[in-house]
Amino acid sequence: MAVNAIDQTRRMLSLVTYLKDRPGARVAEVARAFGISEDELISDLNVLPMCGTSFRGGDLLEIDTDGERIWWRNAEALGADTAQPLRLAADEATALLVAARAVATLPGLRESDRDALQRATAKLETAAGESAGASSRLSVTFESEGGVFADVDRAIAERRRLWIRYYSPARDELTEREVDPIRLFAVGHTYVEAWCRLSEARRTFRLDRVAEIRLLDERSDPPPIEPRDLSAGLVQPAATDPQVVIEVGPGGRWVAEYYPHDSAEELPDGGLRITLRTPDPASLRRLALRLGPDGRITSPADLAESAREAARSALAAYEPATAPTPEPTPG
Repeated sequence: MAVNAIDQTRRMLSLVTYLKDRPGARVAEVARAFGISEDELISDLNVLPMCGTSFRGGDLLEIDTDGERIWWRNAEALGADTAQPLRLAADEATALLVAARAVATLPGLRESDRDALQRATAKLETAAGESAGASSRLSVTFESEGGVFADVDRAIAERRRLWIRYYSPARDELTEREVDPIRLFAVGHTYVEAWCRLSEARRTFRLDRVAEIRLLDERSDPPPIEPRDLSAGLVQPAATDPQVVIEVGPGGRWVAEYYPHDSAEELPDGGLRITLRTPDPASLRRLALRLGPDGRITSPADLAESAREAARSALAAYEPATAPTPEPTPG
């Protein structure tokens, strides 16, 4: 299955830290640690030498392999770069300060962590000087998700069950369910992995889609299950899932970046023919509506027709009602 660029970038950033601590690491062991094939790892290693030793560039990474082991020839350059005093540009200082103040407002943050963050923010403001002024005029809050995060974090710590009302965009509906939370994690958004008592299966819930949440007195008791390996991304379709083919124009190429897919074939007009698998093909109707003229589902035929019907219904809702023709007045 093809991996999108966002997941690959995230993996390679982790790979840099991993290799720095393991000189001469074996290719097979590193591939196994990241849950990828050796060929995928070698592909990543071919890209890393094009990267600099810091976010401002610096010397290129000298990473190579003999097919069995991986060698980083100038790993000390990264350490030397990071040992230099940090000097932030105005936009960098503003971004850090805004993010730090926003995180400090999270209800689920432990007080010791909040105090440490506030002390670090104060030092950053001093170091930023005049640049700190712009950040004071900006604010970001996590009111809805932050409250849910706090309740989930507490439920995990106290081993308590949760009741939630959850919005499913694929079905466009709210469901009520009791869940035994297992862990919180972030992959683009913040999620809770839990054992769902409604479906009697492991499920993943995005916190910003939790409409309502309550801690219950029942003890959380999920079955003993291995945490999911997320190295290949949150969505990992199975080989047995139904196959869907979507053709997009140049304006719809972003689909290949955000949806795990098996293949993306270039089209003459600059678009892509994307083949992917999903356990719920009907959920892609919403994607087809979002694409509009930039894309269409071509297979399977019944899904393509249902997407067209959904588009016709949506367009009909915007058409002005036709006034009834008045009856002729008898002469």
